[in-house]
Amino acid sequence: MSREEKLREVERLYRQAFAEYGTLALWSQRPVEHPTEGDALAITNALRVHGTMSGRRLAEQIENLCRAA
Repeated sequence: MSREEKLREVERLYRQAFAEYGTLALWSQRPVEHPTEGDALAITNALRVHGTMSGRRLAEQIENLCRAA
């Protein structure tokens, strides 16, 4: 996966997280227009703590993607 593809996937997962869990788990955060890997990693703890099991899996996907070489 190229760097551009990785960033597009990070952005897609970030937007998915806000679409699915914005009011449940991410209510105290505001989405950024062009999220970076750091922005995506910043929401994973809230997804784990306040989200559902599928939110937890989404957090894991984001973390795995952002930490991949």
